[in-house]
Amino acid sequence: MDHSAHHTSTAHDHTTHEGHHGHAGQAMSHGGQGGASWVMAAKATLHCLTGCAIGEILGMVIGTALGWGNAPTMVLAITLAFVFGYSFTLFAVRRAGLDLKAAIKVALAADTVSIAVMELVDNGIIALTPGAMDAHLSDGLFWSALLGGFAVAFLITTPVNKWMIGRGKGHAVVHAYH
Repeated sequence: MDHSAHHTSTAHDHTTHEGHHGHAGQAMSHGGQGGASWVMAAKATLHCLTGCAIGEILGMVIGTALGWGNAPTMVLAITLAFVFGYSFTLFAVRRAGLDLKAAIKVALAADTVSIAVMELVDNGIIALTPGAMDAHLSDGLFWSALLGGFAVAFLITTPVNKWMIGRGKGHAVVHAYH
């Protein structure tokens, strides 16, 4: 977004425009390249984490309930994490008026890297936690590894999202639609 029409000098405090045009927490420079605040990156990551967590937990529950082994359960959980992660964005941009094809493109652009990093970290932690892959849904080890993995994934994915949003990528592509 070009704010040059608002400026009479080169010195300008961009924090006065927080919330301007739906870009709360995003500082925009005069060159049109956006920076991202940690708050904005954390919100984007939390949005992604919510969809991922729903999908992943659902996949773990289904795979465990069906008596599947670790590999097929993990594949289902990761697949559902992507489905739910994309669905949250898809729903929001469809509600903003995009047709399905355009909405799918926006969701893929907005969430793919974030979901992939989150799933890699989260599932890596679960796989590396001794006994977690064989723990049952009723075991504290299962839930502590899963929730701990989500927490670490959030901490690692937030800077990735900050970097991407600051370059107009990732969740930044969604901002035009809300």
